[in-house]
Amino acid sequence: MSRGQVPLRHSLVTRLLVSSMVIALAAISATAWLAATTTTRAINYEQGGAVADQRAVYQALVGYAATHHDWSGAATMVQSRAAKLGRRITLTTDDHEIILDSQAGPPLRNTRPSAVVDPLHVDLGLTGGTEHIDERATGPYVVPDEDRYVLGEVAKNTLTCFNKVGYDGVIEIANTGRPSVVLTTVRPEAERPLTGPVTESCGLELDSLVSPAEKKALQTLTTLTARCLSLGDRASQLRITPTFRAYLGESAIVRTAHEKIKVAPPSLLKPAGPVGVVQGCIESGRRTQLRPYVAPRALLFVTAPGSGRTTLSLSGGSIGRIVAVTGAVLLATVAATVLIGRRLVRPLRNLAEAAELRVPAPVSTRDEIGRLARALNDSAERRERAETQRRTMVNDVAHELRTPLSNIRTWLEAAQDDLAPTDAQLLALLHEEALLLQHVIDDLGDLAAADAGTLRINPEPTDLRHVLAHVVDSHRGSAFAAGVRLELSAVGDPVVRADQVRLRQVVGNLISNAIRHTPSGGSVTVGVNGTTISVRDTGGGIAPADLPKIFDRFWRADESRSRVTGGSGLGLAIARHLTEAHGGTIDVESELGRGTLFTVRLPDSDSPFPHRRQ
Repeated sequence: MSRGQVPLRHSLVTRLLVSSMVIALAAISATAWLAATTTTRAINYEQGGAVADQRAVYQALVGYAATHHDWSGAATMVQSRAAKLGRRITLTTDDHEIILDSQAGPPLRNTRPSAVVDPLHVDLGLTGGTEHIDERATGPYVVPDEDRYVLGEVAKNTLTCFNKVGYDGVIEIANTGRPSVVLTTVRPEAERPLTGPVTESCGLELDSLVSPAEKKALQTLTTLTARCLSLGDRASQLRITPTFRAYLGESAIVRTAHEKIKVAPPSLLKPAGPVGVVQGCIESGRRTQLRPYVAPRALLFVTAPGSGRTTLSLSGGSIGRIVAVTGAVLLATVAATVLIGRRLVRPLRNLAEAAELRVPAPVSTRDEIGRLARALNDSAERRERAETQRRTMVNDVAHELRTPLSNIRTWLEAAQDDLAPTDAQLLALLHEEALLLQHVIDDLGDLAAADAGTLRINPEPTDLRHVLAHVVDSHRGSAFAAGVRLELSAVGDPVVRADQVRLRQVVGNLISNAIRHTPSGGSVTVGVNGTTISVRDTGGGIAPADLPKIFDRFWRADESRSRVTGGSGLGLAIARHLTEAHGGTIDVESELGRGTLFTVRLPDSDSPFPHRRQ
């Protein structure tokens, strides 16, 4: 992680992303839940209504088909049912040829039928029963009126017999007109289980008694069932009761009177085979017998009026719930956004207030806002320091300019008042003060150019030995006057890319500073080794606490020094800027009582020169 970069977990972008994701997730979840629940309710309502409508229509049509041999008389019933339900009811063949249609509409070839209407293959899911053949399809098993009385009397006697042995029941009349006894309760004194004599004396007579019409139909069914079961020689032993149970034997047939109470058959009777296989063959035979008596199989379509598909619509309550939940989600989203926004904006407001009041900004977070607060505090500190330096510099510049200007003014006023002769000595003095003033102005101009980035550097291959020798020679006079020995120590003939004029200015400032701070009898040594230039003196040195300030403008180690004795205080600052403009560095080492060492390191001649601003 780069210096000053905010960790990802503390980043403001991460917080905004997480907040947005939470809000979006909550809104999406609420919307999805609303859509799912509303749609589910609507679908359940629609499906419930559709299933109820289909069940009612299906049962009515199956009842009609079970009692009629064709669909010619069902048109009126279909029309009335369709008008009552507000739906389109259509009956077609398996090839989608229309048999009956309550109203005109688009073709239904690509529409799934609601059910298949066939009384011989009943849809148990729509009827809720257990018999695959509709009980209303009686066909040849209808008991004639003249035989129903006899069977009714036998049924009464059978029920009386069961009552005597402790069983209660009722007499039920089937659609064929045949009565049957169904046992309902067992009294405590009843015999358990039903014994053979009780069965023969109570239930066997009714179960074995059939009308001539039933007998003929049962004989036909027996033949069809025996053929299906492949009984062969035992076909003559097959017996089928009026309740369509099959046994093998010679004696009378018995039946099950109630689902929970089974009458044991005589010992000579036994099942004709596996129950599932036998019942399947019996039902197959019955379908063969009943097919001429029922209407043909038909496909049932219950659809929306004028269309071939079911429509889904929302009720007023559903729409109201959608509006209510949507409004609640919107309010929650707005509230969450406002709270999060205020939480994120509050530090920015604190920063703005701190900037207006010029006080340190509070740093309460570790995200970008906290980083900005720290940057503002640092900037305020730097601004305060810069303002202090500016005031100090203005004072120092005024002080530096005041002395030569005061001297020039004083001598000029004295000459005007004839207090000083206007001779060569006065002109020389005024010229010296003007040079000092010009030197200060030139130094300030160089620093201003360096600060503005417009300091001109014209690099070219430069012989360091030659440049340093020229600078040393130019300062030998001042060194001799100060009683300081000035020496040059060079290793090899190094060549660098540098601006010769600016480089002389850097080394000249360092040599002038060294001579100024070296007492008489001391020495100043200028050395060069490769691209490194050093200026060492044997002066009093600089205190460690003052070393960080050595390159500050107008700073002097000895505050009592004047402009003449201490210099302008700009030389070292200019030396640092010029060195950095060359892409180099300047360092200082000093020890009190032993002298100071300035080291200038320039880049190699092959190194790219730093971009210079014009």
